[in-house]
Amino acid sequence: MDSRTLTGSRVILEPLSLAHVDALCEIGLDPEIWRYTTSRVRNRDDMFLYVETALQWQREGTAVPFATIDRASKRVVGSSRFANIAPEHKRAEIGWTWIARDFQRTHVNTEAKYLMLRLAFEQWKYLRVELKTSSRNERSRAAILRLGAVEEGTLRKHMINSDGSSRDSVYFSITDDEWPAVKAKMENMMGHS
Repeated sequence: MDSRTLTGSRVILEPLSLAHVDALCEIGLDPEIWRYTTSRVRNRDDMFLYVETALQWQREGTAVPFATIDRASKRVVGSSRFANIAPEHKRAEIGWTWIARDFQRTHVNTEAKYLMLRLAFEQWKYLRVELKTSSRNERSRAAILRLGAVEEGTLRKHMINSDGSSRDSVYFSITDDEWPAVKAKMENMMGHS
């Protein structure tokens, strides 16, 4: 999969690189960000490994990772990626999304997801985009539903959290035939006409 910069009116998704590690550390070493994830990012070495893993997946053709940048402040405010990419099935997952706490519940997540969904459905011509989150992460679940995704079900004891406990994952999806309505809803949420 190709990696390109996605530019919105308020957010830029820049291809992730090791050059982003320090900026990600400035905003991403907050333990609350990682509370419901299977990743443990406590220091620069952990962040380096997090980014390097994303880049390795990209080299293997299963991921396209981004640094999320707020256009107004020009600050890196988080990261997201396509992963579990299956071109033969015209399917990808959007995930590994985290945002600095002071940018959560702002325009950032909605516009970043919009840019990624637009790429998947309009450029790649995919049929399905998946999203998943911990069953315990109610804020994330609500945000995914708010975008217009359909909740499909819960995979029990699906993953192991960074603390060793088991995680139930709730799966959501958006399909190509749903995309026009989801796109219109998201554009309305972002104030596009």
